[in-house]
Amino acid sequence: MKDKIVTVFGASGFLGRYVVEELAQAGYTIRAVARNIEHCKDLRTSGFVGQIVPVKGDLLDYNSYGDLIKNSYAVVNLVGVLKECGKQGFDALHARMPEKLAVEAKRQGVEKFIHVSAIVSGESKSKYAKSKIHGEEAVLKAFPEATILKPSVVFGAEDNFFNQFAAMSKFSPFLPLIGGGKTRFQPVFAGDVARAVLVAVEGKYSGKFELGGPKIYSFKKIMKLVMEFTKRKRILLPLPFFISAILAKLPLVPLTSDQLKLLRHNNIVADDVRCLHTMGIEPTSVYAVVPKYIR
Repeated sequence: MKDKIVTVFGASGFLGRYVVEELAQAGYTIRAVARNIEHCKDLRTSGFVGQIVPVKGDLLDYNSYGDLIKNSYAVVNLVGVLKECGKQGFDALHARMPEKLAVEAKRQGVEKFIHVSAIVSGESKSKYAKSKIHGEEAVLKAFPEATILKPSVVFGAEDNFFNQFAAMSKFSPFLPLIGGGKTRFQPVFAGDVARAVLVAVEGKYSGKFELGGPKIYSFKKIMKLVMEFTKRKRILLPLPFFISAILAKLPLVPLTSDQLKLLRHNNIVADDVRCLHTMGIEPTSVYAVVPKYIR
């Protein structure tokens, strides 16, 4: 595979590290694109000398994509943000960026285009959700054979989900149950998502796949898991959405108003859709991974 270049956008992020390692072990040469090249340098330890090449790229400079993906066999887009910050907005990174990238990939004859999006509800009023949906539609229009991977909440050693609530439990006597804690999630291991990326690069899969773990949990159950894994007892405090919306405006609250809109809808794999099992991947349990790092 050494002559096949896979260009990965967002390689320095939480999920990117898993994807780069998976591709490196499969023998691909990887061009790791990120805004800050310093964050990519430690990725090189995942492969042999010269196999992983960090490249600095301005993700909002759409005209630079041609040079960044030149001679690529496959392009993988992992770019995403949970909060908007300046020019790093939802529409810019989740919709326009993948569209421009897919257009350029098709123009250059790239064989595989893998776009990692997220499970979101089409009924959601969240800007994040709307931008994800627009991005998926734009990618498939520009590159009809593209593979769209839509994970539920992703967990792993550096995740921003279990770790966030575990950190909160250090200082707070209670854990919040947003909307009563009824929202359902299907947490998926970052390593399984990375494996799905590899399968998409190597296989003939196209279209959308929803990725979830082996079990569905309510928000309340996830808070109980946090207490179980950290061995801390905390009060579970139900917070109606309207109260949560007020609190979200405070500077120290970790959830934004837009994220609260996401929590009004379940985040689980739909019935009768293609998933990890379709790709021959057995989902990893929360219990097999999270206790090892959350303690």
